[in-house]
Amino acid sequence: MADLQKLYEAVLNGDNKTAVAVTKEALAENADPIELIQKYMIPAMAEVGKRFECEEYFVPELLLSARAMKGALELLRPLLAEKGAEPTGRVVIGTVKGDLHDIGKNLVASLLEGGGFEVTDLGADVPPEKFVEAVQLRNANVVCLSALLTVTMPAMRTTIEALKNAGLRDRVKVLVGGAPVTPQFAKEIGADGYGENASVAVNLARDMVKASSHAC
Repeated sequence: MADLQKLYEAVLNGDNKTAVAVTKEALAENADPIELIQKYMIPAMAEVGKRFECEEYFVPELLLSARAMKGALELLRPLLAEKGAEPTGRVVIGTVKGDLHDIGKNLVASLLEGGGFEVTDLGADVPPEKFVEAVQLRNANVVCLSALLTVTMPAMRTTIEALKNAGLRDRVKVLVGGAPVTPQFAKEIGADGYGENASVAVNLARDMVKASSHAC
C-alpha cells in the first residue's frame, strides 16, 4: 500500500525521485489522481510557499520542490485529461517584449503548476500579440507579465492595451511582477495585481480565480 504522506514529504523536501516513485505506486493501486493532487501535492507546495515567505526556504529549495511536483504531475496529467478534471485556473505567462530575463518568470510558472494551474509559458521577449493569441487559444483567465529591466516595463502597459483592444481584458486578470515593478506602477498601467515574489504571485492568482468564479 502506497504511503501517500511520503508524496507530501517528497514534494515539500524537493525529492523528485521519491515523488515519482510514490505516485507510480499509488496509480498502480488505482489511487484517484485528483485526490493525490488536492490532498498531498498542492498542500505541500502551499507549505513550500509559506516557508519561502518566512525565509526558511530560498530559491534553490523552491525550484527543487517545483521539480518534484512537476515529475509527479507528468504521470497524472493524462489521467486528469481522461477524467475531464478542471485545473485551478488557466494561466498564460511570459517576460514582456525586449526583456530576455526568465529566472523569476520560470519560478512563478513552476509554482503555479504546483498550485494546480494549467500553465502556458510563452518564454521571454514576448510581443503583446503573442499574449493575446495564447489567451484566445488556451481560454486563459489569468495573464502573468514579468519584466526585469526598467526600459521594458512600458511593454506591460502595451500588452494590457492589446488585451483590451482584442476584447479580452474583461475575461482575464493581469498580474505583473519583476524587480523594478512596484504596486503603484501596476495600478497605473491597469493591472489587477502585483506579485512581489513567486509565492505571493501564486496566492494572488488563486484569489483572483476564486473571486471571478464567485462573481459568475
